[in-house]
Amino acid sequence: MPLKEQPEYSLVDDFVVPVCSDFVEILYQDDDILLINKPSGILSLSGKNPLNWDSVHHRLIYGQEGMTPAFPEAKLPHRLDFGTSGVMVVGLNARAAQHLNQQFQAGTVQKRYIAVLDGWLAEDHGQISAAIAKDKTQFPRVKICDSTGKAAISDYVVLQRLDKPRRSIVQFSPITGRTHQLRIHSQSIGHPILGCDLYSNDHSEQMADRLQLHASDLYFEHPTSGEQYHGHSPYAL
Repeated sequence: MPLKEQPEYSLVDDFVVPVCSDFVEILYQDDDILLINKPSGILSLSGKNPLNWDSVHHRLIYGQEGMTPAFPEAKLPHRLDFGTSGVMVVGLNARAAQHLNQQFQAGTVQKRYIAVLDGWLAEDHGQISAAIAKDKTQFPRVKICDSTGKAAISDYVVLQRLDKPRRSIVQFSPITGRTHQLRIHSQSIGHPILGCDLYSNDHSEQMADRLQLHASDLYFEHPTSGEQYHGHSPYAL
């Protein structure tokens, strides 16, 4: 049964998401939260199109047969894009979800991502600061725009440079949380993320069969105990 949640975005009304055969993995569980590993190629929330019922949220509340039980009160205080894989925190009741939501809204949750970029970045570390605005002419894309955009900042560290072809494995630490921030920031410095269909150059999308972006780490406060928690999902891009 499809959910009636608002989707994170919809390309067009008749867009149908390909089937995702990978399971949502539970990394940690207690009475209030889950830490899960989202596979690439699945929506965080079910889409408007009835055919796009499959999502992380749908699988959590109804369970995954033979893999995970149902969590009927599960709520997602944050989401990952369709193509992005990695760690997410889930609230298992309204109180926990509200507490987590407040942390995300306040910007106190720290996030780390691993990405594979086209080419070799010149510097070993740096910061990308470029305002991001909605692009009404090319939905769901966003654009870099100093006059109408909201401030967006991404720190990065180059972890490894690969050859044949030249690629850079980068750890991103976004300071802000704008839509598609890491993808468009990477493109803006001439090194788009491999496999990205929205922000690419003439060859970067074809260099991988999926978006090479993985949410590796989350640092947040447990909604009940107040302890600092670290959610981690090893990257396998």
